[in-house]
Amino acid sequence: MSLLASLGPYASFIVTSYLLVGFVVACLIVWVGFDFRRQKQILRDLEVRGVTRRSAQPPGASS
Repeated sequence: MSLLASLGPYASFIVTSYLLVGFVVACLIVWVGFDFRRQKQILRDLEVRGVTRRSAQPPGASS
């Protein structure tokens, strides 16, 4: 018995749904990867311009 036959009359719907979800998850993974690199570049640009993070200041120092 084939896998598709064991899914019954809704086999095409089930397989299509899984493929669509897999595609969406893959797109989200790629998008997060690109956004991560973009955010890292923005942070590098800010640090080059002299903008620092508040967490980089010693404790008790106020600006």
